[in-house]
Amino acid sequence: MKIGLLTSGGDCPGLNAVIRGVVLKGDRIYEHEFVGIKDGFRGLVEDDIVSLPRKKVRGLSKVGGTILGTSRISPIRTGGVERVKEVMDKHEIDALVAIGGEGTLTVARMFHDEGINVVGVPKTIDNDLSATDRTFGFDTAVSIATESIDRLRTTGEAHSRCMIVEVMGRHVGWIALHAGIASGAHAILIPEVPVAPEQLCEWVQNAMDRGRAPTIVVAEGFTFAGTEQVSSDRVDGFGRPLLGGIGEAVTRMVEERTGIETRNTTLGHLQRGGVPSSYDRVLATRFGTAAIDSVSAKKWGTMVALQGMDIVNVNLRDATNEIKTVPRDQWDEAAIMFG
Repeated sequence: MKIGLLTSGGDCPGLNAVIRGVVLKGDRIYEHEFVGIKDGFRGLVEDDIVSLPRKKVRGLSKVGGTILGTSRISPIRTGGVERVKEVMDKHEIDALVAIGGEGTLTVARMFHDEGINVVGVPKTIDNDLSATDRTFGFDTAVSIATESIDRLRTTGEAHSRCMIVEVMGRHVGWIALHAGIASGAHAILIPEVPVAPEQLCEWVQNAMDRGRAPTIVVAEGFTFAGTEQVSSDRVDGFGRPLLGGIGEAVTRMVEERTGIETRNTTLGHLQRGGVPSSYDRVLATRFGTAAIDSVSAKKWGTMVALQGMDIVNVNLRDATNEIKTVPRDQWDEAAIMFG
């Protein structure tokens, strides 16, 4: 069987480990042939396909980024399913392994509905995919955010400043919640829980009154009660608005209302870059080897997922029908320590 691999959407630590797991097991156990599809779905539309032999994936488990490249181009918008089938037929590709997040796996589900053999692998540092307990890349992002917050706290304490740290999280606050708890933040602002400006300022003032330098972690998709998300007028390849700027907005508000000198740091793509953590290397490898098992068993239209300690198969529709948000009770547990 000839199998095409693609990585689509935002880059994420662990992508190369998935590719390595798929190819090494697929070559050794099943004797499959592999090709790489360049820059996500763009390669399927523009016929940018390269050979992916075993020797090209050696040593990749510790390498960040993706050797195949990625993009946020939607093949449904740019070429259509018929063009995808045409390119696959030209290269005699029997099946696809699509590695990506909500947008990528939604397209994979549409491919399956149109008769294309596809298996999905969940990838998102936001950890917002349903039907899997954890996605690779999340652990690395939280580790990077936690270390960054730890460093920012020391400079905040030196100057008696309030430090605002904006982390990724378009619709969910998993990174903000975990990094905020781990670093002992004085408040954590996430999209799932609107907070009034007055409440945030109270937390900031309480921390300052106790001689602390307030540290606030805010997810990029957070909104104050009664307001809209802060975004630019640009959209990505899937038509979604590009978010960013809430950290600066929170900074201005806190400083104006409390008079406390406040600084903002937006971590942005730092959370995506660099080498994956040991946890993500293991999880990504397990996802890759399980994905090639699923392809060989012709479990089309499914995604590999982590449930407890086990890797299982779930329907792509179950994985993409709704995003996995932070339960309110988990935020409430953290909020006991705010201020």
